[in-house]
Amino acid sequence: MKLDAPLHSGEVALVGAGPGDPSLLTLAAAKLIANCDVIVHDALVSDAIMALACNSAERIFAGKRGGKPSANQQDICETLLRLAQAGKRVVRLKGGDPFVFGRGGEEVRALATAGIRFRIIPGITSGVAAPAMAGIPVTDRQINASLAFITGHEAQEKSRLDWRALVAAFPVLVIYMGTHNLPQIAKNLIAAGMDATTPIAILHAVTLPQEQHAYGTLGDVTAGRLSGSSPAIVIIGEVVNQRHEWRAIV
Repeated sequence: MKLDAPLHSGEVALVGAGPGDPSLLTLAAAKLIANCDVIVHDALVSDAIMALACNSAERIFAGKRGGKPSANQQDICETLLRLAQAGKRVVRLKGGDPFVFGRGGEEVRALATAGIRFRIIPGITSGVAAPAMAGIPVTDRQINASLAFITGHEAQEKSRLDWRALVAAFPVLVIYMGTHNLPQIAKNLIAAGMDATTPIAILHAVTLPQEQHAYGTLGDVTAGRLSGSSPAIVIIGEVVNQRHEWRAIV
């Protein structure tokens, strides 16, 4: 199968939209967005990427945003099934990559169980793209031989994370959806043995016009001196101090 081949009637493509700038889409993603009947998109897909869609394509919003009214995942899956069974060529468009904290696995299971034809178009995940655009290497052989991607939701009371094991094993952490719970995350990491002077970067809306960067330490977060807007990627570790700014942030 050619990934960028036109969709068949009744086929669903789970497409990663990357961090937001259309130039960071894959070729397959751009082609399918421009040639489909319906786009079911989340809240992190930029207006610039949605502008690439065919004028006749139906647009269905299915976003999830913390603390705000959000689409139910079961409803999203049922929408995809209904559209495919009606013979529509469907692009399920997700910010970043569908399989990195994007619930793509749940949607694929629903499609496969129903016998719906589907394909997967990976996207550049924001946990890699945001640091790169800020000039931060998520791996540096002088600093880390391991890297953890985690979700900020795990800072809540019923966390599945072993914070001490996390700190012991991973010198660098990349946190998705981390701004809301960042004070608790910082407290958990310091309590688990991470130094309060560990550098941190909060990268908001990277590659979009409203992009913002904020830098400091874990101690700055717990003291209330450092915070950030959502959506953002949070990077914690000495790699933050290896950054080299290479483009102007307007």
